[in-house]
Amino acid sequence: MTTTNVYAPPRAVVGDVAVAGVAGTPADRGTRLAASILDGIIFMGMVYLPFIIAALASPGAEDETGSQFVVIVAGAITVVGLIAWCWLTFLYVQRNGQTIAKKLLTIKVVRSDGSPASLGRIFWLRNVVNGLASVIPLYGLIDVLFIFGESRQCLHDKIADTIVVKA
Repeated sequence: MTTTNVYAPPRAVVGDVAVAGVAGTPADRGTRLAASILDGIIFMGMVYLPFIIAALASPGAEDETGSQFVVIVAGAITVVGLIAWCWLTFLYVQRNGQTIAKKLLTIKVVRSDGSPASLGRIFWLRNVVNGLASVIPLYGLIDVLFIFGESRQCLHDKIADTIVVKA
């Protein structure tokens, strides 16, 4: 005798809201990690490396005037590298929700519904708010560990209502 138990809890298949209806395939965790590491390397290459090269390439400054000149030249080159990095990052994020490394690895940031993420949302919610929250001990670790959830969203993605998809 097979009868339905009227007291049993209801059963339904519930899809993940963050991934449902997205116009794109979510980027895999390894690609996101590689993009983060590559962004750091690109930043160091464009900002710190020119400073180090300028300092090492300068002639041995034995007097105070020579060392001041080296610091001024290295500082100027560093500022130029920083401006170039900021300009490229701003350009790519505004155009398609990508950093330099995300563009190279063909992934991008979009809203969780698949619509384009605005520059303000990416800058303020994903970066500034997340940066301010980083003063909380272990926040950075917790933020990163959220990527192992089914939706593949870090905590900063949840704050900004964004996801990272294949471009």
